[in-house]
Formats: sequence, structure tokens, C-alpha cells
Amino acid sequence: MSDIDIRVTGRAGRITLTRSKALNALSYDMCMAVDAALKAWAKDDAIDLVVMDAEGEKAFCAGGDIAELYQTGMSGDYDYGRRFWRDEYRMNARIFEYPKPVVSFLQGFVMGGGVGLGCHGTHRIVGDSTKIAMPEVGIGLIPDVGGTLMLALAPGRLGEYLGLTGARMTAADAIYAGFADHYIPETRWPDLISELEQTGRADLLAEAAETAPAGTLAPMYDDIGRNFGGETLTDILTALDHDDSSFADATLKTLRRNAPLSMACTVELLHRLRLGTMGIRKALELEYRFTHRAMEKGDFLEGIRAQIIDKDRQPKWQYADRDVPATAVSQMLMPLATQTLQFEEENT
Repeated sequence: MSDIDIRVTGRAGRITLTRSKALNALSYDMCMAVDAALKAWAKDDAIDLVVMDAEGEKAFCAGGDIAELYQTGMSGDYDYGRRFWRDEYRMNARIFEYPKPVVSFLQGFVMGGGVGLGCHGTHRIVGDSTKIAMPEVGIGLIPDVGGTLMLALAPGRLGEYLGLTGARMTAADAIYAGFADHYIPETRWPDLISELEQTGRADLLAEAAETAPAGTLAPMYDDIGRNFGGETLTDILTALDHDDSSFADATLKTLRRNAPLSMACTVELLHRLRLGTMGIRKALELEYRFTHRAMEKGDFLEGIRAQIIDKDRQPKWQYADRDVPATAVSQMLMPLATQTLQFEEENT
């Protein structure tokens, strides 16, 4: 496949995204190729670890390939998108639960589907160009591919802030929020990858790690906690409305652009995950409840139209007044009965 290079080099299973002109956006076939390779390598004693990287300076992976999702959805075919998300989520779970170290080198944009591919492994390497984000609420979706688990586990209320604003994290921010492990200057990555291939030793990465240049999230921790601690989107918006800080003003401007139903569901998902024992399968199953309904009942198709297709940046969201009824959130996140996301047959 020309979009991805899967091979074995030395002691390493190697996955390189080669679709740099499209910012290495993940197609369905790319997801399935990764999943098949991971299955094959899991029980191969000749392979000690998996190393993921990507060609091009601009992006490790800027997200999923949504063009075909839009085309099929607009024709009334919701099954393609549901299959895409279902199988992608199973691949995300496989990475998270993988029995061997999974190392990812995350340059440039790492967004949406790129987070699901690159941020669930055991050794996540970031550099000076890294920009990690979960901006899905801007297109009528939710942070998915297991992103809600990472957001729910982030310190304080950083998860709500990152999930609702889609803010981009630098290397230091990503490490602080739990989306990455080590900062290593990108000029050193090629030699490190060669060492990993030769030795199969993931522990050498910690030895190579340096202190990342200061980020912006940590200084905002108190502002975020003060405004994003509410139980619902309405609570968060109310807190921001009553905060006269420059932080609140800038944050409100961002939230006014995003899909209200998506934001309200994101808040609910994070709170549900924190209530019990958190796990990747629970997060993905909850996310799939939303994405299964996203084309038919959500704002996903309208969000793609406004941002990607027509590019008028004027989406006509449901609940444009940002007063999202609790019943609307419940309807998007209701159990799917026979359509529930299953893992057992895939991760044995």
C-alpha cells in the first residue's frame, strides 16, 4: 500500500505513514493494515517492539480521512462510517493493550485519529514541532479513538478544556497532560530509530530524553480548574460568562465556534468515565455510541460541510444557543443494544 510502509527491520516491527501530502490522514485501509501487522507481530518472538513514525515534517497524522465518510453519509449510507469507526476503535484498543512496547515518534500535527494511533503506546516521543490536539467538536464529533480516556485521566479539568476547545499541545503540554512520555530533539530521532531496530531496547529512550521547552497548559491550570469544574456544558459556559479574565474571554470565543451538542456530550463522557474504573474499552464503547449516531442524528455532516467541503466556516449547529437539553445528550449516548462495540472476537 503506497500510503503506509509496514515491514520488519532488525528486532522491530516498523510502521511508517507515507501519505505526507495529505498530512498522513488515516484511511480505512491504513487502519486495517496496522491492525493486521500488530496481530501478526504480537506472537512473533523475533520482534521485540513496534516503532511507528511518519514521513514529512508537517504531521505524524492529522486525523482520519473524512472525505469518504462525508460522501457516504450525504448519500444516506451510514454503515460505512460506522464500520470505519468500529474497526478503527478495535485497532486503538489493540495498541493500548499490546503485549510489547509500542514506540511512536510524533512530529508536527497529531490530531484525532493520529492520537488514536500514536498516543496509546508505551513510549510516545515528542519534539519541537509537535502539536497534539483533539479538535473534533469543531466538526460536530467528539474526542474519540480512545481520546476521552486520556482526557479523563489528565490532571484536574484539563480534559474538559482540551476536549472542548481543541487546544493544541506543545511537547511540554502533551507530557504534562499525559499524551506523551519523552521530549527528544527531532534531529536525534533517526539514530534512535536505528538503535531501536538493532537492539529492540525501548528503555534507551528514557536515557535520551531531555527537558522540553516550557509549555502553556501548566500556567493555566488554576484558570481551567475554576471554569471547567461544572457538571454540564451549561455550568462551564456560565462560569466563563462570570469570569472577567482574558482567559475566559478567549476561551468563550473558541467555544462559540464549536458544536454545542458535541461539547455537551464530551463533558458527559468524561464525567461517566471518571465515575467508575476507567479503561480503554469502556471509553471506546461510550465514544462509539456517539459516532454510531453522529451522521444521522448529530452535527458531523454539517460540520464537515462547513469546515472542509464548502469552507464557509458557518456551520448551522443544532442548539446554536448552546442550551443543550439533557435529553439530547442522553439520546446520543444511549446503549446501542445489538450494535454495541465489541472487542472479544478481535483481541484474543
